[in-house]
Amino acid sequence: MQNLPIRPRRNRRTEAVRGLMRETSLSVSHLIYPMFVHEGEEDEEIHSLPGCKRWSVEGLVAEAKRLYALGIPCIDLFGAVPEEKKSMDGAEAWNPQGVVQRALRALRREVPGLLLMTDVALDPYSTYGQDGLVREYADGSYEVLNDETVEALCRQALSHAEAGADIISPSDMMDGRIAALRAALDAAGYTGVSLLSYTAKYASALYGPFRGALGSAPKKGDKKTYQMDPANRREALREAALDAAEGADMLMVKPATYYLDVISDLRAGSTLPIAAYHVSGEYLMLKAAAASGWLDEKAATLEALLSIRRAGADMILTYAAPQVAEWLQEEI
Repeated sequence: MQNLPIRPRRNRRTEAVRGLMRETSLSVSHLIYPMFVHEGEEDEEIHSLPGCKRWSVEGLVAEAKRLYALGIPCIDLFGAVPEEKKSMDGAEAWNPQGVVQRALRALRREVPGLLLMTDVALDPYSTYGQDGLVREYADGSYEVLNDETVEALCRQALSHAEAGADIISPSDMMDGRIAALRAALDAAGYTGVSLLSYTAKYASALYGPFRGALGSAPKKGDKKTYQMDPANRREALREAALDAAEGADMLMVKPATYYLDVISDLRAGSTLPIAAYHVSGEYLMLKAAAASGWLDEKAATLEALLSIRRAGADMILTYAAPQVAEWLQEEI
């Protein structure tokens, strides 16, 4: 038999052929949009995150209606509170009249079909800017407390569930918080509220624009005693196994494009849905490069998100979600 030449290019010959062969897809149903809500009556542009705003409750509801019409199925809500409401115990986090709680009730009433996810962590509410409660020592050192923080997170999560949250997403990286949150929610009757755990949240250099938007940068030290070391890959599998055993419904890797190997590992090692957070630094780098004229923003953004899907993520949190939804509609 004659040795015929192998020609893989036949499978790339036209767009129709390429579409038949395409292994990975990106659709609006894969997108979750992180949104910031504050107590002011005006919506504020966020200079560190072009295209994003700190929304008033009224503005948030109006924008959520637009997002839902675009087909975006879920938003993730972060509260931005003024300095005078921050405290060592972070009690504003579970205030039933807090800005997140009020926003949830308004969204549930006005956009009932939209999935409502909320961030659970104390950094936006803490005078320290840490994700947990802090104990200070006489020599000036401090410790981020684990078990005491978990108790506070349960109070925060319950206040969100009561206000109408569908998904609680703890971003704190405290040990044992998934089991505690599941037990607290179930005991209070919120058995239908899901937990999306920040399973592998790395101590990344890419969070700066987000912390600027939320005013949640640590006032002292860093977050390396609880967020994961960027050098570690196998450790994420351990965290994933623990979260699954404790009752997590979904697992998350954060950041996304710098940690595609970790997304792939979790996809291969777990049957749970995998989320990935395309974080503020990743978003801003694309925005800045496009603004300089060196990148095609649409093409580069869609490629970045497609790479996250290709690595194994079922859903992507991204600040580009509204724009991506519009781009995807144009291609239909």
